[in-house]
Amino acid sequence: MIRISELKLPLTALPVEVRRAADAPAETDEDRTPPPHPEEALRQLAAIALGIDAQAIDQLNVFKRSFDARKADLLAVFIVDLSLKDAASEAPLLARFPKHPHIQPTPNMSWQAPAHAPAHFGLQEGERPVVVGFGPCGIFAALCLAQMGFKPIVIERGSPVRQRTKDTWGLWRKQTLKPESNVQFGEGGAGTFSDGKLYSQIKDPRHLGRKVMNEFVKAGAPSDILFAAHPHIGTFKLVKVVENLREQIIAMGGEVRFEQRVVDLDIETTASGRQVTGVHIEDRNTGARSHLAARHVVLALGHSSRDTFTLLYERGVYMEAKAFSVGVRIEHPQSVIDAARWGRHAGHPLLGAADYKLVHHAQNGRAVYSFCMCPGGAVVAATSEAGRVVTNGMSQYSRNERNANAGMVVAIDPSDYPLDVASWQAAFGEADGLKWAAQAQAMARQTPKAYHPLSGIVLQRTLESKAFVAGGENYTAPGQLLGDFLEARASKEFGEVVPSYKPGVSLGDLAAVLPPYAIEAMREALPVFGRKIKGYDMKDALLTGVETRTSSPLKMTRGENFQSLNTQGLYPAGEGASYAGGILSAGVDGIKIAEALALKLTQEST
Repeated sequence: MIRISELKLPLTALPVEVRRAADAPAETDEDRTPPPHPEEALRQLAAIALGIDAQAIDQLNVFKRSFDARKADLLAVFIVDLSLKDAASEAPLLARFPKHPHIQPTPNMSWQAPAHAPAHFGLQEGERPVVVGFGPCGIFAALCLAQMGFKPIVIERGSPVRQRTKDTWGLWRKQTLKPESNVQFGEGGAGTFSDGKLYSQIKDPRHLGRKVMNEFVKAGAPSDILFAAHPHIGTFKLVKVVENLREQIIAMGGEVRFEQRVVDLDIETTASGRQVTGVHIEDRNTGARSHLAARHVVLALGHSSRDTFTLLYERGVYMEAKAFSVGVRIEHPQSVIDAARWGRHAGHPLLGAADYKLVHHAQNGRAVYSFCMCPGGAVVAATSEAGRVVTNGMSQYSRNERNANAGMVVAIDPSDYPLDVASWQAAFGEADGLKWAAQAQAMARQTPKAYHPLSGIVLQRTLESKAFVAGGENYTAPGQLLGDFLEARASKEFGEVVPSYKPGVSLGDLAAVLPPYAIEAMREALPVFGRKIKGYDMKDALLTGVETRTSSPLKMTRGENFQSLNTQGLYPAGEGASYAGGILSAGVDGIKIAEALALKLTQEST
């Protein structure tokens, strides 16, 4: 097949079907079907690009569609894959376009399993792989292991996705937090309560991202994620997709054990080094503990499993502090963003709600940037710990809510993390806090300076606790109008932007919550962003704090064999280990982990 890119058509040339919001509870299969592509027009453009008659084209499929809004006359931009009726003529035709940037052979994007389990696999104790965590990374690690016949056992501390949804709404509506079942923990991971974005900037030469997309569609996701430039699923749809993926894993011999938390590891020291041999599990409902023999454990923990990070640190698993970002959620009327991005085309049903991506390098050396932008969505309560407030963003598939929101965050690094004993004790308790603060202080005196692996958690918990207090100590979040923020005065009443965050927003001064360097950098950046997107620095835009879970605060470094640097059989994976950032990249990392583990198991069984 032949791939042609940069085929452009005016927006008016695209078929349009206006349907009701696709997230309606009575959603039908028809609602999942995107409007047809302008296939005849694309055939003509492709024929012109190749210098052939359009009648010579047999099949044409749209691989990607995006929109170019840099000029007043907005264009749709397509990448297509096509085959010719005379298949033998494709290679000679391609030879006429050597190194052409927009005409290439269509790459093979199918996934080939690197190994398959022998018939007797799983009969010996401890032979089956264990996957800890059932977010995107854990799901795809387990799915691919099951597809290869390795019958994984999944341990998930949270609840099945439908119960988890009820528990999450309990915090949003009734201010009742369940620490083990919330936005962070439970089936589907943190990505379930987000925009469901399925795009990433990772390098993906093997097209593993396509494997993720295809599995999502097979499990019930809308088919337009296969061609949209910025695909997303949305929370309501993700619930059913996640359930279907789970059922596939079980049907192929896997197990998924919910409400079970890993509380310890068995690590054996041998002549060849440290080797994991088992996990200890606590039943969340009964408190009963059990042991599971395991020599291959995937750690797909997510970025908020702080107690598990602590356990791994105590057991000597190699990890190191890393940079992440902190800030707020910023909300605008979606109409303001649409008008700035789409111009006179704002409101066109094919375009939907506009998104944006912004970055500014402040004079104090800090990078300020937008993060996890959610068009037509809501700011949500995302804490997983009592007495702390965390924000995140979420959109449904239809993206038709009033406000646009995004993280507005400032980059930090381990040199910003606290060293004082009081902060460590507030984060980890009196005894551990004192012990680890002393370790952190000693590491800071080394040459070159080193940083305690858990120190990023200290900063996160410090800021989240401040936000809890500033919000009124009832899970409402502290907020401030942008105009007041720039003028360094506390806000007293809302303006045009109605906050979407539930349980609610308590207005005040965010300078009491965030570090001074973050406040300084954001005050410099926001007017700059207003020059890039008209209306972005409107005085009534709302800032809601705090955003602290942008990525994992530590990295569990692994080797080329995907195993921990110092503990054989442990496979750090996904966002929690700092090898992914979002649903797609986490899914891709899960596939890579499954492949490496499958090859290792195959070698051991021969």
